[in-house]
Amino acid sequence: MNIFKAMAVKNLEEATRAIPVIDFGPVFRDGAPELDGVAGQVRRACEAVGFFYLAGHGVPPAVVEAAFEASREFHAMPIEEKLRLKINENNIGYLAVNQSMQRHSTVHKATRPNYNESFFISHDRGADHPDVLAGIPLRGRNQWPPGHDGMRATMIRYFKTLEALGERMLPVLARALDLPAEYFDPFFQNEAHINLRFLHYPPQHADDDEQFGQGPHTDNSFFTILAREDVPGLAVRLPSEEWLAPPVIPGTFLVNLGNVTKRWSNDRFLSTPHGVLNDSGQDRYSIGFFYSPNPDAVLECLPTCVSADRPPRYPRAVYRDLVLEFYSANYFHQKDYAGSERAAS
Repeated sequence: MNIFKAMAVKNLEEATRAIPVIDFGPVFRDGAPELDGVAGQVRRACEAVGFFYLAGHGVPPAVVEAAFEASREFHAMPIEEKLRLKINENNIGYLAVNQSMQRHSTVHKATRPNYNESFFISHDRGADHPDVLAGIPLRGRNQWPPGHDGMRATMIRYFKTLEALGERMLPVLARALDLPAEYFDPFFQNEAHINLRFLHYPPQHADDDEQFGQGPHTDNSFFTILAREDVPGLAVRLPSEEWLAPPVIPGTFLVNLGNVTKRWSNDRFLSTPHGVLNDSGQDRYSIGFFYSPNPDAVLECLPTCVSADRPPRYPRAVYRDLVLEFYSANYFHQKDYAGSERAAS
């Protein structure tokens, strides 16, 4: 039986007791005087469930709506045109249906690839960008279809808008971890590692117990900002082991922590399993903004999260290595690139 079939259906009041709504507006408007109050709410949510609804973010609804229209424009393109933008070793470009799988997940051992298609973009680097010229992993160029300039501009606008939002959230996360407000700033300078993923979930057969739109997994980001529409499908596994379908709350984003935060916080903050089953009979779209440190950042357990009674559970690591390991484990195309590199060496 598909594990989501037993998912609890809750009303808005019950759902927001499990996943709280946190208003960042006071911090964004008034700054430091409101910082610790909001950070306290974030701390409780991150320790208890690893998810929260982000209210008061200041992103105009028209920007979000335009991003969804751009996503529909892309996914309506003929498959032949999309495949010309096939996802590359930097995980930029088009990922077709059945080309990713949570094979190494500790949440659920998937037996079928994910039933979604995605278009990934990152920083819109030029051909003369130093990292592009040097061929540095995870610092490549976006792939764009010709004749869709408006779509491109809309997607870049959404990327930059969410990038600015992520930067504004960093002091709140720092104070939530009892760190100075500016602590995370150096780790996100010089183009933080960001993936913007425009997802399309075609309708699934409701009686297929082994097929997921996105198998149960945890993200590999510092945090993820998710935009959704009304078509259901997302499920979150609460610490109680119950699966919850978080409703869409207009004017909010759904934020979840990723494996970077779990590792950095020495397991103090949660990276919570979630997945998608689109048995609605409709096409489902969502937009995931995955915000993480610069790939060169060296991560070690934070000083406020270790003690004599709680020694570090993770060794120092370069974030680029963690990303490449994650990609190799979960995306079929990464195996092809790894094989090509071995053959050339």
